Amino acid sequence: MGNQRGFFNLAAFAKVFYGIKKVRRTDYVIYDRQQLQYLNFIEKFHCTYCAYGTGMIAYISEIVARTEQYFCPIKHARKILGAHSRYSHFIEYGDAENYQERLEQYRRALNKERALIKENEDISKITSIKRK
Repeated sequence: MGNQRGFFNLAAFAKVFYGIKKVRRTDYVIYDRQQLQYLNFIEKFHCTYCAYGTGMIAYISEIVARTEQYFCPIKHARKILGAHSRYSHFIEYGDAENYQERLEQYRRALNKERALIKENEDISKITSIKRK
């Protein structure tokens, strides 16, 4: 439990000091297959295990992807398997031209994502209040 708490504190540090938006685990670990009536108990158990495993991998991958985009958005010299969704937009290996300016562009893009998500959350709150 101590290691997990340390990890989340580190994530909070990244959010406060660098503006990297916190990744919500509930967006990645989804338990909905248990609602399927045609699955028996054992199948539902297997689905729970798979939802947790694949969800956690995707969740951790997104945390690392955002961190990599902020600190080191440079592709590797060799092709890698299983690259995250942000990787294809990174700077080519060895492309030093205007690196510092481009690094700042990547960082601003993360902050814009954060602002857009915050704006959408605010709009959702206003919309739900108006419905009441």
